[in-house]
Amino acid sequence: MFGAKNKNLARSGSLHHTLISVGTEIQGDIRFTGELIIEGQLAGNIVADDDSEAVLRIADQGRVDGNISVPVAVVNGSVNGDVRASKQLELGARARVSGTVYYQLLEMVMGARVNGSLVCDTKARPEPRALLRGETYSDTD
Repeated sequence: MFGAKNKNLARSGSLHHTLISVGTEIQGDIRFTGELIIEGQLAGNIVADDDSEAVLRIADQGRVDGNISVPVAVVNGSVNGDVRASKQLELGARARVSGTVYYQLLEMVMGARVNGSLVCDTKARPEPRALLRGETYSDTD
């Protein structure tokens, strides 16, 4: 009864969830697929392939000190670094971003703050691999 439902969910392939919970601090870069939820702190870059269905969610308490390059991002916490959402970016009411924000589709709720530039970006930049090599957005221009 319960097992059949859980087996179907496990087979779906698109349900890869990773949680960095409150009180957790990680140093280093993360490359992911599926969904990455950050409620803790990360000092490093976050990368997912543009052609993937990856979704990054930064919760109210979440904090990222590094650059982000993902297809879809939902931010309600703090980011100190550049954010590149190749498909869609949602900045919630408690979002705080210090850095340049590159997006194709942007939803920004009243209360969200960006200390930097908003750039409607119709081309992918930089390559996600460039982020892992430590290059910044200005290095690739």
